[in-house]
Amino acid sequence: MSHPKLANIFNEDEKKVDWHDKALWFVRHKRDLSAHRVKGWETLREFGHQIKAHTLANLDQYLIEFEKNALSNGIEVHWATNAEEHNKIVHRILKECQAKKVVKSKSMLTEECHLNPFLEERGIEVIDTDLGERIVQLAKESPSHIVLPAIHKNRHEVDDLFQQHLNTKPCNGDPQYLTQEARKHLREKFINADAAITGVNFAIAETGGFVVCTNEGNADMGAHLAPVHIACMGMEKLIPKQDHLGVFLRLLARSATGQPITTYSSHFKTPAKGFKMHIVIVDNGRSEQLGKPDFRASLHCIRCGACMNTCPIYRRSGGHSYNYTIPGPIGSILSPGKDLKKHSSLPFASTLCGSCSDVCPVKIDIHSQLYKWRQIITKEMKQPMLKRKSMKIMGSLFSNPTQFNRFAKFCRWALRNLPKSILYAKINVWGKSRELPKGPKMSFTEWHQNRENTKRMKNNG
Repeated sequence: MSHPKLANIFNEDEKKVDWHDKALWFVRHKRDLSAHRVKGWETLREFGHQIKAHTLANLDQYLIEFEKNALSNGIEVHWATNAEEHNKIVHRILKECQAKKVVKSKSMLTEECHLNPFLEERGIEVIDTDLGERIVQLAKESPSHIVLPAIHKNRHEVDDLFQQHLNTKPCNGDPQYLTQEARKHLREKFINADAAITGVNFAIAETGGFVVCTNEGNADMGAHLAPVHIACMGMEKLIPKQDHLGVFLRLLARSATGQPITTYSSHFKTPAKGFKMHIVIVDNGRSEQLGKPDFRASLHCIRCGACMNTCPIYRRSGGHSYNYTIPGPIGSILSPGKDLKKHSSLPFASTLCGSCSDVCPVKIDIHSQLYKWRQIITKEMKQPMLKRKSMKIMGSLFSNPTQFNRFAKFCRWALRNLPKSILYAKINVWGKSRELPKGPKMSFTEWHQNRENTKRMKNNG
């Protein structure tokens, strides 16, 4: 289903849409407050942008350097061309160490590769240990946000879910009780795990180490208790030097949730004695995206979710309406590169207001890339007849000043004189929750011309 159809389903529950919108805008507001407290915030963003651009331009060298240093640290390095290879490598490692129970921290890459169902089909229990991820796993849903995976569910829905799956008592959605019960449930999973899987936020070529950022400490619990740690990493997560890490750690948490830093920024470099550590470096279409000059900068993304929190379309359509692992504006420029036909509606799920680009911590020109995808899609794919006809009419209207002025004059008159029953008819979805402005008697151009004429007459008189 296309984004508009899935968004319509989400919009059937208006109350849910409203609190979803407010919750995400609250996070966006926290981001603004946190960013404004940092002197030189824009300089920091520019540093992040330049480091990412430099790394991608020399990615082959830095990947070789990282592998060399990681191997010398005692980490086993694996390479995967696509999602299928990634899943097979992870399964092989688990099979070799006879692991049947796995705890996994948040990893959008493993979501992208659909690792959970792949392992479950082969008799391996996979438990997501991030609270939001665990909620959507119990609900048999995918995350709707990359930082706040269960943002589409309210506390009462979580209460019902926990009663059904964890045998908790009804608590009227008490967050403290629900969190305590989740902690008890997950603690047992951590203790009995045979292996732990984590994502990678940043990998450092200079040291061969990597960093995982969490607010719940679940990545540490899994990696330190289980004898085998498998880190799954998209190859774009690389940065050249340890010194560069401070730039991204300052940008990431502030952009994501408004925090100065994540509660846990866990550094992994060498496996402990008797433990094993693996890292799986995945391409899965990233090389292809890297080869597209117009869209290369999308690989700068550090998965903070700031573009989602600010996007008026995402906030009122929900993450599941994008039908892609990474939703929102950034997902709308990544997904067409994977499957243009399937995701052709996503670049149009935007107002092109540019707010996503304004808040992006690494200065990705998201709205410009969305516009470029629109041009490609319109050129390569046949558009619906209604859209083609309406665009042709609008093109004709905007290219003819006389026609445009007449139409604008009629619209202003209609806003002043037509009854509300017509102005706010069902076809006017915009007016459903917004008051339309009263149409002025003249346009700005007419007002300006009248003003200049009056000045001229005074000067001549």
